[in-house]
Amino acid sequence: MELFLVLIPVTLGLVVLSLWAFLWSAKNEQFEDLDKQAWSILFEENDTRQPLKNPDVVPEGDKAP
Repeated sequence: MELFLVLIPVTLGLVVLSLWAFLWSAKNEQFEDLDKQAWSILFEENDTRQPLKNPDVVPEGDKAP
């Protein structure tokens, strides 16, 4: 029974902390644009390809017909 004297305040503290974190994130507009990161993977902002070290070797997808 003494364990409940510890577990109940710890549980209530976690509930209050979780509620505070949710309200803080909602207030700071963390849930406003949920699709931006999902779509960002489809578009490259810059070209990060490295130049070829050996110009005679062509990558598989870049071969001319």
